[in-house]
Amino acid sequence: MCGIVGWIDWEANLVHQKRIIADMTAVLTHRGPDNEGMWLSPHAAFGHRRLIVVDPEGGGQPMIRRIDGSEYVIVYNGELYNTQDVRHELKYLGYSFQSRSDTEVLLMSYIAWGPDCLRHLNGIFAFAIWDDGKQSLFMARDRLGVKPLFYAQLKHGLIFGSETKAILAHPAIKPEVDAQGLAEVLAIGPARTPGHGVFRGIKELRPGYYMTYNHDGMKICQYWALDSHAHNDDLDTTADTVRWLLKDTVERQLVSDVPVCTLLSGGLDSSALTAFAAAAFKQNGLDSIDTYSVDYVNNDRYFKRSAFQPNSDSDWVPIISAFLGTRHHNIFIDTPELAEALTVAVHARDIPGMVDVDSSLYLFCREIKKGATVALSGECADEVFGGYPWFYREDALNADTFPWSVKVKERCSVFSPDVLKLIQSEKYIEYRYREALGEVPRLDSDDAQESRMREMFYLNLTRWMPVLLDRKDRMSMASGLEVRVPFCDHRIVEYVWNIPWDMKYYDQREKGILRYALTGILPEDILWRKKSPYPKTQNPSYLNTIRRWLSDILDDHSSPILPLIDVKMVRSILESDMDTFDLPWFGQLMTGPQLLAYLIQINIWLTDYHVSIL
Repeated sequence: MCGIVGWIDWEANLVHQKRIIADMTAVLTHRGPDNEGMWLSPHAAFGHRRLIVVDPEGGGQPMIRRIDGSEYVIVYNGELYNTQDVRHELKYLGYSFQSRSDTEVLLMSYIAWGPDCLRHLNGIFAFAIWDDGKQSLFMARDRLGVKPLFYAQLKHGLIFGSETKAILAHPAIKPEVDAQGLAEVLAIGPARTPGHGVFRGIKELRPGYYMTYNHDGMKICQYWALDSHAHNDDLDTTADTVRWLLKDTVERQLVSDVPVCTLLSGGLDSSALTAFAAAAFKQNGLDSIDTYSVDYVNNDRYFKRSAFQPNSDSDWVPIISAFLGTRHHNIFIDTPELAEALTVAVHARDIPGMVDVDSSLYLFCREIKKGATVALSGECADEVFGGYPWFYREDALNADTFPWSVKVKERCSVFSPDVLKLIQSEKYIEYRYREALGEVPRLDSDDAQESRMREMFYLNLTRWMPVLLDRKDRMSMASGLEVRVPFCDHRIVEYVWNIPWDMKYYDQREKGILRYALTGILPEDILWRKKSPYPKTQNPSYLNTIRRWLSDILDDHSSPILPLIDVKMVRSILESDMDTFDLPWFGQLMTGPQLLAYLIQINIWLTDYHVSIL
């Protein structure tokens, strides 16, 4: 994985603007700690930070190739999992290669097929290609949005980058937030509306889209979307297909010239990936695969069962590790570093995020990086197969809003009346919810239940899953670790999308079809274990730390968050026993302590990014 930046300008001579490109590139050093590259021309300039995974010698960027008198330059963040297949296609067409890298394969595929190259690719990617002969830029992002890509238009050009911090490093872009951007942070956040960059003027290229930019202007096109059609496979055929797709995906995603591991929680999703990975290692005569799990110091002492978190992963990890013969590593996080990393997490996301759920992942990835450079994660199986309680709980299905944001009024009670009047939080969420429902690819043959389930899956795939993909990308890349997400393979997503709900909910269990497909691969107790989400700390010392920190912010009259909040209300929460805010206000894991920590992160963001609210 890597970090990319670029600048197109039709009036300035960018050959003389190396310092600006260098500054934009430098802020992405964490994404690519191994190498740096820049390329400058009169009207286009690229920067690149590299994390070496494949072909250390031949994969340097920006990569330049000259074909038939034309010069093409690429910067690319991602990984192609069908590199060899595409390379063979291109060789058959007469193209030759100078390296083993997927970067060159991607560049040559564009030279051969233009925008149509995207339908040939299986992978996670965000890339930009400059055609010097045509003075034209082409940018694209993978189908599910695993890899980020942001851009901003200038008066006479355009700039882009893997993260918004790279765009903010350009002197023409100011860290300004208008009412809509503020609504994204205070009402929608830590989710984000697809295409929205929060900062004024900064946008996100949406998943499954590409952009062309030249003297005629900008054109954005969708090249991939979910397609609804009848599912004609019976139960056993469906299970066989799911099993084969997952096995093939895992095997493809193990390709690397650096150490690979898996994240293993002891749950269904990570155990399945690890099982296929361990089998592939054994088949190829490799040593046992390394696996990693995360927990918190003394969490066993304070763990409380709930409807969202029925059991602890720590009891299950050694069972599946022993069954698969992995070399397992337990990572433990303590309260002080968990709280301290809230600042790092804001800097990694460029906006407030999932607080300790983010900071713990950052610390986890930082430890994994000491032993591996690539990790496979079970992220997104719940969105694809229907694992969350809101897929089958009637109250969530009938809530008529985003099921992870049902406590909007309680959450927004901490903000000042002026801010609430400005952002119109409930109306804003309602607008974004209706906007999402309007995109759902309907199927006329769906009955009322199937239609609602199709809506729920669409909401999860396009509005909730990006929250977790952002989290996974930013926290892992902040540590220089590449995390791959096999459940986001577009072939799996396309196939499972049309499996009817009664089959997905086989045996009246969340992710029932996935469990059935994995029969014989995992032990029965792991296979049918009730879902437990990513672990969070329940140690009261964390809440006490957060309370003290937020209290200090409230006591400091220069704190930029003060005009945004109802200080009296926040103080009353700090002094309470938190029972009022015991239920999740966002997702499953973010309750009272996380609400307080979110306010801390807003203050960090306003301070460190020098945000101006318009």
